Amino acid sequence: MTRIPTRQTFEEMYAAKAPWDIGKPQPAFMAAADKFVGAILDAGCGTGENALFFAQRGHQVVGIDYLPGPIELAKKKAAERGISATFRVLDALQLESLSQQFDSVVDCGLFHVFSDEDRRRYVAGLATVTKAGGRVFLECFSNEEPGEAGPRRISQADLRATFARGWVIESIEPAGFEVRADLPDMQFSPGGPKAWFATIRRV
Repeated sequence: MTRIPTRQTFEEMYAAKAPWDIGKPQPAFMAAADKFVGAILDAGCGTGENALFFAQRGHQVVGIDYLPGPIELAKKKAAERGISATFRVLDALQLESLSQQFDSVVDCGLFHVFSDEDRRRYVAGLATVTKAGGRVFLECFSNEEPGEAGPRRISQADLRATFARGWVIESIEPAGFEVRADLPDMQFSPGGPKAWFATIRRV
């Protein structure tokens, strides 16, 4: 099993420009953009590309990440592009500390970095910040992605088990992550790592 990444792991990856930091939103979220409504939380927003995409579409967006570096970059991008969005340093395992609830939540590559125990903590926190009837849009590494490069693989059964109480999984569709093309050491499926894109509604 792929080991759980540490804070240092992420700091080092961002310092070297992270594989997923492609300078634009991930394709799965652009394709699903019309399904997003109301205020949006981007949990684990990194340098903010998904958050800024939705803010530019007129949504009120809050992006959080537990690393200060990516948040500073996200704020800089927002200022340079003239886009209004809020970015905060906050651990996604402490969502209950947010005073706001959201209609839609972006999880782009966050769920799959957690241990089994932290998955449960994270989903419990999501329940406190997602309005009744609100939706979490979650993209994670798929168990159909071969090899061991990258994070833990997630099965549909993993998603269904973790969101079994208080949520309805409306769909889980095959998708893919786009990664930087200038990383020859990263061995993924052609076109990028295979993923699941799940739409999950808060009851």
